Amino acid sequence: MGKLIRFLITHAVAVAVGFGLGVYFLPILTAPPAPDSAKLEEMAASALYTAELTRDLPGNDFVHWGEGTVSVSATEVTHQGKLAPGPDYKLYLTQGLVDHEDTFDRSKAIQIGDVKSFSGFIVSVPEGVNVEDYDSILVWCEAFSEFITAATYKN
Repeated sequence: MGKLIRFLITHAVAVAVGFGLGVYFLPILTAPPAPDSAKLEEMAASALYTAELTRDLPGNDFVHWGEGTVSVSATEVTHQGKLAPGPDYKLYLTQGLVDHEDTFDRSKAIQIGDVKSFSGFIVSVPEGVNVEDYDSILVWCEAFSEFITAATYKN
């Protein structure tokens, strides 16, 4: 009986570790290539606003972070930098800085698109969305309702 329990426990732990590693590595393995740096720089040059992403926000930790520069134009949001890899990232425009998952008020935000690459991205602003109506961006993990990073682009 003791061998059976030890067998079940060790295999359950192995499955849990394998699942956790899969959740972490699958987005990395399936992510499309990041946009070309020249394209990112070109789009950033025509931005109305820029903001810096840092790792020192209250919602950041070892696996939820972003760094680099975000550029916001009327038609695109571009990011030059790095994001912690993960599944199901979405980009939001928000009214007020969201710096932790506990402070995310969806009534003051609009989802503008998917973030699929972790070394820079370009997300088109949907028609009818005015970036002037918001002042911050938020990268959010929908799958786990986790804060990844955010920055205020307009004061």
